[in-house]
Amino acid sequence: MFKIRVLMLLAGATVCHFANAQEGWFKRFVNKTVSDTTSPGQSSFRVYPTLGYSPETSFEFGLSSLFLFQAKKDTLNRLSEIAAFTFITLEAQYGLWFDNAIYGDKDKWFFLGRTRFQRFPLLYYGIGPETPEEDPALIDANYILFKQRVLRRIAPNFFVGPEIDYQQLYKTSFNQPDNHFYDKPLGSDGTRNIGFGAALVYDNRHNVLNVRKGLFGEISFLKYDRGLGSKSNFQGVNVDIRSSHPTSVRNVLAWQVYGNFYSGDIPFNQLALMGGEMIMRGYYYGRYRDKNMIATQVEHRWLPFGFSKRFGAVAFAGAAVVAPKITGFEAKYIRPSGGVGLRYLLFPKKDIFLRLDVGFTKEGPGFYLFTGEAF
Repeated sequence: MFKIRVLMLLAGATVCHFANAQEGWFKRFVNKTVSDTTSPGQSSFRVYPTLGYSPETSFEFGLSSLFLFQAKKDTLNRLSEIAAFTFITLEAQYGLWFDNAIYGDKDKWFFLGRTRFQRFPLLYYGIGPETPEEDPALIDANYILFKQRVLRRIAPNFFVGPEIDYQQLYKTSFNQPDNHFYDKPLGSDGTRNIGFGAALVYDNRHNVLNVRKGLFGEISFLKYDRGLGSKSNFQGVNVDIRSSHPTSVRNVLAWQVYGNFYSGDIPFNQLALMGGEMIMRGYYYGRYRDKNMIATQVEHRWLPFGFSKRFGAVAFAGAAVVAPKITGFEAKYIRPSGGVGLRYLLFPKKDIFLRLDVGFTKEGPGFYLFTGEAF
């Protein structure tokens, strides 16, 4: 199962880039939708349509938006972003996503989080490092996620603060495939969990969506407890380290190491999940899941090409493994992935690219379209 999402705006921008559209409505449309006419320090806002298709959803129609700004319009402050994406499918599925990375004046505060609400199918292949490649179960549910860190600077580039994670599945249905039977996992009949904890972050990046040079490191701990409103008792430690290194004016080499380490009675949707649009591109999000995961990826970016002002590309490779306990990782279960991507410079004055990636695995390709780099 894979999804293809096509950015209709990208096609229009390509035509604009190679055609001499100097007058009329087309030029005005491009100037309002694609061109970055804001001056440095001024906020920018863009809205653009998307069109997608996947076997489990049929056709998907979406609308993406991105708001960029710097605190007090000071170019010395880091670039903050609020991204939103909403969609509806021909199967009556829908969703609304928000992501935020907001820096206060002189980095005194840092708000980092994401919000999700969707009615959307979740493919379930089972739990563990070795699960069937075909015939997944289909779990249809309403899903709410709210995860936010409120971080205070304690030293240059160091932030610390509380973290909250609320996740809920309701109105669920577990649909078994015709040729395989799964034991219903914890949470498949609905679940609600709220976790409280803390995060320590080091971040010297200036542009979160396109890091040319910088280091991001985070370690966080979350505790979910029935006494605090959760249906399950469990806890977890998350580690995320990302580094970007310019190899020339236009080229960047970036790498990431990511880990989830959980214990307790964990619902299936909050296990460590391999795949998705950020890391291990090419695998369906949750294709492999378990209590623990270690993943890494490396990526080379040409932003943009030397012969173009707008278009660039990337090549990436990654590997990951899941395990039921920290001492249970096995080399034979390491899953590789790799791929390439196309980039289009949407905000030239803020160095923000649209990315269209295709990731390859032994199980097939995965296609992804988002604003900003994967990490």
